[in-house]
Amino acid sequence: MAGTKAGGRKAAATNKSKYGKDFYAEIGRKGGQNGHTGGFAANPELAKIAGAKGGRISKRGKAKKNA
Repeated sequence: MAGTKAGGRKAAATNKSKYGKDFYAEIGRKGGQNGHTGGFAANPELAKIAGAKGGRISKRGKAKKNA
């Protein structure tokens, strides 16, 4: 990891010379392919179920019995 801008540029140059000019483009391409996993935005019904579960859980502790 680089600690300065100059070190970052040097590391980038080293990576490009070792792994090819499109080193960072390839990393970005792989990330873009993996970025469509879904989640709540893709499944509103799942979000509805999860929200209902969260609403049922009490934020306070268990009820204490008076002896």
